[in-house]
Amino acid sequence: MSDLEHDRRTTTDPARGASLDQVLQMSASLMSAMNSVIEGKQSVVRTAITVLLAEGHLLLEDVPGTGKTLLAKTLGRCIDASVRRVQFTPDLLPSDITGVSVYNQDVRDFEFRPGAIFANVVVGDEINRASPKTQSALLESMEEVQVTVDGTTYGLPRPFIVMATQNPIEMEGTYPLPEAQRDRFMARISMGYPSARAELDMLDTHGGVSPLEGLQPVTDAATVQAMVEAVRRVHASPAVRQYIVDLAHATRSSSALRLGASPRATLHLLRAARAHAALAGRDHVLPDDVQQVAVPVVAHRLIPTGETQMARRTPADVLNDLLQRVRVPAPTR
Repeated sequence: MSDLEHDRRTTTDPARGASLDQVLQMSASLMSAMNSVIEGKQSVVRTAITVLLAEGHLLLEDVPGTGKTLLAKTLGRCIDASVRRVQFTPDLLPSDITGVSVYNQDVRDFEFRPGAIFANVVVGDEINRASPKTQSALLESMEEVQVTVDGTTYGLPRPFIVMATQNPIEMEGTYPLPEAQRDRFMARISMGYPSARAELDMLDTHGGVSPLEGLQPVTDAATVQAMVEAVRRVHASPAVRQYIVDLAHATRSSSALRLGASPRATLHLLRAARAHAALAGRDHVLPDDVQQVAVPVVAHRLIPTGETQMARRTPADVLNDLLQRVRVPAPTR
């Protein structure tokens, strides 16, 4: 490595955020702390950190007891930042999420009382148990990082990530997220059951105490925001950008899909690929970065045809086939 390249990688420029080496070092510390709580789920932890640095939001969908809420709470605990947890229920109101203007007798005027969305890390537990009206209260905040109450717009703190959990079973009395709202989440992951070895380690380590006890923050909100700024500047060549667009168009023309990837999916795929490259210590995106994040970022936005469902093929299966067929560009800088 030349002296000039070393300076570019290690020197912190306030206007540019953290250096690439600082992103690599701090993300490694964050992953290590989270892996000490989430047994045997290194890829899941890495995806969660990727979404955080890519300025996205994460949907955790799996059966009960697999650690969805624990993952979200662990990420919040590892960052010295504001964390709010919202238990979504049928009687939860939109104002509980965004906040409300309340008349103050002392000053004889209305004052705004922030809702649960005003935090760096917002954990939305069982989001499909709230009414569609309450679910939609998240839309503006997730996309615009702001909320509007009584005609006044309030900015949300940065960094900002919504980590929502959804239970795919026990669907009676629930309101599954519509396609438009699922599209707001950068990625969807399933925790899955741990391996036998990981589950045994979990019993040994966490059988008598809460897994979050003793977990200390390894970074703070300002540092994470500096890492986000650095990820924004990871280079994506024209060839890689074209590859991302080709993948999106392949989903839209696939006979196995009724609905392909949206333009927002294309943008999220680029951002996630940049974060994935930064976590690997690179200042440029490779096609491999795009392939690694494609399924969690794109699959939940796709709707298969009836024939595809009857063949018991998932959107992830279709997407993996397309990844094999779409031409991969030669690595360039």
